[in-house]
Amino acid sequence: MEHYDDIIIGGGKAGKTLAPALVATGRKTALVERSLNMIGGTCINVACIPTKTMVASANVANIVRNSDAYGVKVHASTLDFAEVIRRKRIVVQSMREMNLHNLKIALGHELIVGTGRFVAPQTIEVATDEGNTRLITAERLFINTGTRPLIPSIPGLKEAGFLTSESIMELEQLPEHLLILGSGYIGLEFAQMFWRFGSRVKVIGQSEQILSQQDPDIAMAVQTLLEREGIEFLLNAKVLKADRAGNAIKLQIQVANQQIELQGSHLLVAVGRVPTTDSLNLAAAGVATDARGFIVVNDRLETNVPGIWALGDINGCPQYTHVSLDDYRIIKANLIDGGNRNTSDRPIPSCLFIDPELAHLGLTETEAQQQGYAIRVAKLDASAIPRARTLGKTDGLLKAIVDTETGHILGASLLCHEAGEVISTVQMVMQAQMPYTVLRDGVLTHPTMTEGLNLLFSKM
Repeated sequence: MEHYDDIIIGGGKAGKTLAPALVATGRKTALVERSLNMIGGTCINVACIPTKTMVASANVANIVRNSDAYGVKVHASTLDFAEVIRRKRIVVQSMREMNLHNLKIALGHELIVGTGRFVAPQTIEVATDEGNTRLITAERLFINTGTRPLIPSIPGLKEAGFLTSESIMELEQLPEHLLILGSGYIGLEFAQMFWRFGSRVKVIGQSEQILSQQDPDIAMAVQTLLEREGIEFLLNAKVLKADRAGNAIKLQIQVANQQIELQGSHLLVAVGRVPTTDSLNLAAAGVATDARGFIVVNDRLETNVPGIWALGDINGCPQYTHVSLDDYRIIKANLIDGGNRNTSDRPIPSCLFIDPELAHLGLTETEAQQQGYAIRVAKLDASAIPRARTLGKTDGLLKAIVDTETGHILGASLLCHEAGEVISTVQMVMQAQMPYTVLRDGVLTHPTMTEGLNLLFSKM
């Protein structure tokens, strides 16, 4: 039995950042990570970084394809999909190596590569990469093992073969006709990406609209943009069965009272992610989980067991890297800095990295009405923003919701070029609890996309 002051299970954004901070305070700390190929966590290796690297390649392909609109004649262009994958791997590998270097400097041999599971409260059994088994114990444990792709129970799916959001980024050849099961963030990013690479793409959604948590007008604006590019949608659909027919995959689908068959060369399953708690043997430690398997925590990220915390996606928070990073900040504030932080009242932005981007923060119009607010709503076509016109990026819709009584911004959905950057300006105003007039009347640089906030909030 080896004893530590602190053990971190999983080196995602929160875990890998927390470990050096704990070491710096003089605490003997071990970080258990299941694979050298996952150093740095899900974001770096199989999610944010590789997908956005491939999105960048897809956007370049689209610019070249439409270069005539900018007065640039490109007589011939070809897509080297294998080179797209190679570029993605280089970016991932460089960031993984950087994270490994940083962790080795901070932890040395206390970076343990292996799969950890509880065998008793405060005690972890690690099956190491070298084939050994180690028992380690600590007074404080932090779980940061993240999630994995959710695979639905569809008859024949396993036998027919399918791709996940992780395996699709390791293909060496471009799919001829990609069927995508799932109309949320993951599915839509891959839909546009592979359409721009040259695949035929059809998105199959179970709900009546894509992006089911968004207002219908924003969801329809996104769908219209993607349909205009050539992506097809089949919504309110239930997959009954999957089959393999030679090199093709067939799906039997129920739509209303009708059964139809779809056929494609590849199937991407992108219906969400599930927690990795099933491999942690949490029962041995008495750690509680919810009905979906996520670890239950309070607003200080503490589990029901004293001395055990859960950070990042595993605790059921919004599955964003920036949330995991803030979980680290909360732990650092409370356990190292003598502060008293919690997860309440932290506005969490999100961004769907299609072109144009869809960034969201706060309440939707529907949510604000359900919560009983008296609201005002402003909308602006992205084409009204001068910078959008200069860039030829005029597609999109900006929407904001304001509390009539206080003038505070309740939420915003920005479907426009560089929306992921512009939403940060809205976030700062919301966090400072300033009225929307700060953005309406602020002297914002011309011509920039952020200047569009002047125009949007002038419509209140």
